[in-house]
Amino acid sequence: MTREESSIENTKAQMRKGVLEFGILLIISRGEVYASDILEELKEAGLIVVEGTLYPLLSRLKAGGMLDYVWKESDLGPPRKYYSLTAKGEETLKEIRSTWEKLIRSINLLA
Repeated sequence: MTREESSIENTKAQMRKGVLEFGILLIISRGEVYASDILEELKEAGLIVVEGTLYPLLSRLKAGGMLDYVWKESDLGPPRKYYSLTAKGEETLKEIRSTWEKLIRSINLLA
């Protein structure tokens, strides 16, 4: 890989990282969700994420008061942690969505 290709790949990776929190909040905003389901949706959307990336973000969002979780029994094994948005998380999502829409408009003006 050339230096230019490496730089482009780095830019793409940074862009995905930048929208990852937004994507996570969007998924959780639809209702309680299990972490592996979040991971699957992010993968399907092309935001390539591994568990090692998701769990620290979930922990940071929880510590920031944006997420809450409940433990639920599972037929498939041990209890599972299901995430939901707090009021602060909903407000944060609203602000991020507004910023996202402004960025899209700005980029479209430049395109």
